[in-house]
Amino acid sequence: MTAGSLERYDTELTNPGLVILEMEATSKEDATAQLAAKLFEQGRVSDLEGFLRHVNAREHQMATGLPGGIGLPHARSDYVTETSIAVGITRFGYSLDFGAVDGPASVILLIATPASSFSEHLEVLATLARSLFKENFRESLRRAHDQEVIAELINSTLVFFDH
Repeated sequence: MTAGSLERYDTELTNPGLVILEMEATSKEDATAQLAAKLFEQGRVSDLEGFLRHVNAREHQMATGLPGGIGLPHARSDYVTETSIAVGITRFGYSLDFGAVDGPASVILLIATPASSFSEHLEVLATLARSLFKENFRESLRRAHDQEVIAELINSTLVFFDH
């Protein structure tokens, strides 16, 4: 992307339309389904049910909770058209068990990558996890209360990433 060019939503990993604030979810599956629906609405996922099957299968293999109240469900899937991240920040009093040893999650990031993009998937996952291990980054996400700001925080942490 050249300096001064307009950034378009469809070239970014996430955007304000992929952020759910004040999320009320009854389970990690419900939260994942709400976030996946956002990806589907933007055409980033071609088959919602198929994609959710892949995410839930991955979730059954290993818990995706990170310390500090983070849920990081993810899947590589034939139903993903471009690498994307949907973000949910739960409403006060709501938290979801993603299997982290220190307790439930209030920030959920759903990472979707095309099935063929193995190295890309690992790179996004690793980079995002590194940022999420920093308390100030987690707190910035929680306190933002603004979809634009949250999308920018996520995109800026993955600024190296060109897909």
